[in-house]
Amino acid sequence: MRRRRSCVLDFALTDEQRDLVANVRRYLAEQILPDVARSESASTPLPGAFQKLATMGVVGLPFPHAYGGAGLDYVTLGLVCEELEYCDTALRTMMSVHIGLAGCGIYQWGTEEQKQRLLRPLASGEKLGAFGLTEPDAGSDVGALRSTAKRDGAEYVLNGSKIWISCATQADTFLLFAKTDPDAGKRGISAFVVERTTAGEQLHTFAIKHKYGVRAGDTGGLSFTDLRVPERNRLGHEGEGFYIAMTCLENGRYTVAAGATGLIRACLDASVKYANERTTFGAPIGRHQLIQEMVAGMTASYDASRLLYMRAGWMKNKGLRNTRETSLAKWFACDASNKAADDALEIHGAYGFSDEYPVARFLRNSRGAVVYEGSREIQKLMHGEYALGYRRDKPVRCELPPYSP
Repeated sequence: MRRRRSCVLDFALTDEQRDLVANVRRYLAEQILPDVARSESASTPLPGAFQKLATMGVVGLPFPHAYGGAGLDYVTLGLVCEELEYCDTALRTMMSVHIGLAGCGIYQWGTEEQKQRLLRPLASGEKLGAFGLTEPDAGSDVGALRSTAKRDGAEYVLNGSKIWISCATQADTFLLFAKTDPDAGKRGISAFVVERTTAGEQLHTFAIKHKYGVRAGDTGGLSFTDLRVPERNRLGHEGEGFYIAMTCLENGRYTVAAGATGLIRACLDASVKYANERTTFGAPIGRHQLIQEMVAGMTASYDASRLLYMRAGWMKNKGLRNTRETSLAKWFACDASNKAADDALEIHGAYGFSDEYPVARFLRNSRGAVVYEGSREIQKLMHGEYALGYRRDKPVRCELPPYSP
């Protein structure tokens, strides 16, 4: 009888991973956390955030040394994203967009020449990447986007606009999506890498003010008029843009799931600290059973969310298809972080409404991840279809390469 090869999931962290997490946690606490409350209050991006992430050596974390990256694996990427969001969601958002959406898109779909020319500056921290898919009338319905790209010799001429773009005003490199065949729906979408230095006045970016959450992050939009992009900056074939976008979102969801896990831990730590300090009826409020119930819920949610994203990261390391697992990790962790933040504010009572404590910020920031990178409703539909047998993962021409240093 033929024996099946075993496939062991080992979630024990390596010494290198533990050291990196400790160093990242220490650096964030010393160099970035002191600026968070001020940036949040002023609704301005964290000063020098990308440069500080580059100093830590994490902006090219999962990309091989051959492309200027750190050559670390996807589980380690998740661990770092967890630490970033523990500090502030704006940091993890930057990492999600730069690595998960823009960087992994080029890494997965780019030619060797494109990886050397376009990915290397992102992986080394020389340039910041962004991702432009959402439009004023096209969010979950990607096929409804209106931006166009018309071929003109060896170039494409792009016209259109994007909205709710993270890192919009700071990014150097944009992975943008436009229709090369406007009548073909999602099958008419193509992907292009646009560089700010060569786009000139044909590319205009702007910031979105007065956001509900992620106030210390750079969120905005962009418009492009008769923007000429060389054919060598098209990613993949014409008409592959929808599939490229979906794989990018999958990689982004992984980092979002890991980040939401960090936010749960931040809510838990803040709640435990406050519950042990605040007294009512002659005892710390942590002695009251309803407080314990909320804290226990955060504990369970943290462990479950961490296991889900680590499973997805392990599958990425092995080069296994992980659409379903990553989606579940994102859906569960984001919902759980929103609940944890709501409970944390409840535990803090009236003080939760003040900026003296971070839990109001946690609650505002937690709500965005429920929507972006595929809304809660999209994830539910996906898993309902998986369970009922209506949905199966279709192969794509280019899979994300497995972990390789």
